[in-house]
Amino acid sequence: MSECQQAKNLERCTCTNIECPRRGKCCACASYRRIRGEMPGCYFSKEAEKTYDRSFENYMRDRKSKAS
Repeated sequence: MSECQQAKNLERCTCTNIECPRRGKCCACASYRRIRGEMPGCYFSKEAEKTYDRSFENYMRDRKSKAS
């Protein structure tokens, strides 16, 4: 696996938690969230991401509200 390109990822990262040590490190973020039973912030709408609720349930609510 190639090394994570953090500088390039940060250009597109939608996570608002600027103090997160995994911000811009997509593979580390996804792994961390998976272990915790959560979703990465970039999977959520802007509004839902700002709540920092990374639960699968919140993800499903967010997707459902976008489909309506």
